[in-house]
Amino acid sequence: MPASASASPKTTGLFSAIVIVASLGYFVDIYDLILFSIVRVDSLNELGITAKDAVTNQGLYLINMQMGGMLLGGVLWGILGDKRGRLSVLFGSILLYSLANLANGFVQTIDQYAWLRLIAGIGLAGELGAGITLVAETLPKEKRGYGTMIVATVGVSGAMLAYWVGARFGWRNAYIVGGGLGLALLALRVGVYESGMFEQTKKSDVERGNFLTLFTNRRRLARYAKCLLIGVPLWFVVGILITLAPEFSTEMGITGPVTAGLGVFWCYFGLVFGDFASGTLSQVLRSRNRALQLFLVFCGVMVGVYLFAVHRASPTVFYAVCFVLGISVGFWALFVTVAAEQFGTNLRATVATTAPNFARGSVVLLVPLFQALRGPLGLIGSAALLGAGSLLIAFWAVSSLPESFGKDLDYVEQDEA
Repeated sequence: MPASASASPKTTGLFSAIVIVASLGYFVDIYDLILFSIVRVDSLNELGITAKDAVTNQGLYLINMQMGGMLLGGVLWGILGDKRGRLSVLFGSILLYSLANLANGFVQTIDQYAWLRLIAGIGLAGELGAGITLVAETLPKEKRGYGTMIVATVGVSGAMLAYWVGARFGWRNAYIVGGGLGLALLALRVGVYESGMFEQTKKSDVERGNFLTLFTNRRRLARYAKCLLIGVPLWFVVGILITLAPEFSTEMGITGPVTAGLGVFWCYFGLVFGDFASGTLSQVLRSRNRALQLFLVFCGVMVGVYLFAVHRASPTVFYAVCFVLGISVGFWALFVTVAAEQFGTNLRATVATTAPNFARGSVVLLVPLFQALRGPLGLIGSAALLGAGSLLIAFWAVSSLPESFGKDLDYVEQDEA
């Protein structure tokens, strides 16, 4: 059963240095995370991969390497966040992905590209979970939703900068700019302090950051699994529908050329509004779960529109659908907030870091499933089946989780019956 950790630790303001640094860190995180989807075709073409099927297959391979790194990094950074502190993970992850992306600007072979995407993925895995945990533990419980909303709204706009830099300065310079932004962000470390809840828990003898304890208790494992499943639809949308926008547009007979870069730009532009709306809605409704349920239904409608309602439309209409689809999956920070709120201080960073990365890493499973189904069902049919399945499972997961709005987070996880 959860047990109180200590007397209430101090809290901070909505626009404190912690919220600002977490927001800017996530901005650079998203810039670097989504950059490959934007520059995929140009970068592979310059490296000698020009055939259409080869570009698709090599692109999926590199996405899998990046996402595989995020799976590894999610566990590593999550454990470190509960053992060593949220702050060390926040800045350590920024340093690692910044250096990897700087190096990405100088790759000459696919193998170099792949290994650097793996290393960057490991680095990218830590920032969001550490930032959300730090914000959730230092803001008053009545303002937590607004704080994480600010982090997400600022953060996802990094994708738009990635598109602008990639289109204007080329893919190599785009990677170098991303790495430079991350290194510059480390200068803001001054003025950011560690979570008081963590510092107090560190003084106790409770075990912290034991990833395996998430699997040794049936109820705790069920909570954790449900948290993971909520985030899968977003990465189905971004990792398959948007990343492969050129392929889908060709299949749909869109009347003009469609680029993955612009698809990502409009989707993430929508995500800015979606994250703002979902965070605000959860505060207005005083319910994380109801806000998530509404957005999952909205997402289901928009996936249907994307796959079945824009055939033979213009590129403008296609990009408009990408924009609204982005709004519909704008529950990312709300999902991570729910994951953080479901667990005690001794496991909170582990969950808040692994949950979004396992959800992101679901692309590693979704892509081969998508490719296997593509033969018998076709491009549209396989995407429809995967989308329906992921959304229905996510809706069930949300509906069966305890409501966490306004929950006191100053407690630790202990064994449950």
